[in-house]
Amino acid sequence: MDRTERFYKINELLRAKKVVSFATLLAALGVSRSTLKRDLNYLCERLHNPIAHSRDLGGYQLAAPDPADQHPHELPGLWFSPTEIHALLTMQQLLAGLDAGGVLTTHIAPLMERLNALLGPEGNAEATELRQRVHIIRLAQRSVQPRHFEQVATALAQRKRLHMAYTARGNGHTTERDISPLRLVHYRDNWYLDAWCHYRQKLRNFALDAITRLEPLNEPAREVSAAKFNATYGPGYGIFSGGTVRWARLRFSPERARWVAQEQWHPEQSGKHERDGSYLLRLPYTDHRELIMDILKHGTHCEVLGPPSLRRIVGDEVKRMAEKYF
Repeated sequence: MDRTERFYKINELLRAKKVVSFATLLAALGVSRSTLKRDLNYLCERLHNPIAHSRDLGGYQLAAPDPADQHPHELPGLWFSPTEIHALLTMQQLLAGLDAGGVLTTHIAPLMERLNALLGPEGNAEATELRQRVHIIRLAQRSVQPRHFEQVATALAQRKRLHMAYTARGNGHTTERDISPLRLVHYRDNWYLDAWCHYRQKLRNFALDAITRLEPLNEPAREVSAAKFNATYGPGYGIFSGGTVRWARLRFSPERARWVAQEQWHPEQSGKHERDGSYLLRLPYTDHRELIMDILKHGTHCEVLGPPSLRRIVGDEVKRMAEKYF
């Protein structure tokens, strides 16, 4: 029986009987006297359970709760081992790293405070050190208004439509439209929303940071079949989706092959090493814009072998870049 089970067993015995002797607790738990004393002390001092020992009655009992005491006297419904606590504290740091708006961190703050209390004085120092040893580096992250994030999340959960004003990054134009939110996506340090656009009458993807105004609607959200949803968003490369599926063939130099061979650019990709150490990568895409950015970041270490249309687009971009420098 682990400590969590013992805590619940002690609580169960104390509630079932008015007085429980030390010997009865020992027999029920099957632990040493010192372990039982530590458990009782932990329940009283750290978890604020009103367990009192009565010499006259010869045992332990639950005392009447003090109305002025702000601490809860019930055992929490969820218990964690020390390893799980450390994992959750690490997760909290990760959430804080990906959530620049603080929306998620704000809601889980009470849980984190409880976990710190469970760890105790030494554990608190350990938890503080743990946070310092988990470092999240954010790159090109755009801020999202916390209120917008909450409204989108609520509409997703309640399956309601939203009315929004949206400013397109490409042309700077602002349009208003009703949408049925389908899925939140966190991609490359930024938040996006997959939704059915009632203005365009098609599936669209929206950057949450480009939403300038948001209004919840009482109308039910339009549902989209899994088949249609996957057909639209599944084959695409990166955040862009929709259109004809094409297959890119890329060759990486032996130097870059050591990295790229371990990376996943797309779930349906395939790759193989060549005799000279280079690496051939094949992957689907529907929109070339983001794929080109990832190709160009490798410079001369990546060559587009096909299709011809992609090779031409990348070649034209390289020529325009050269004109700026030479």
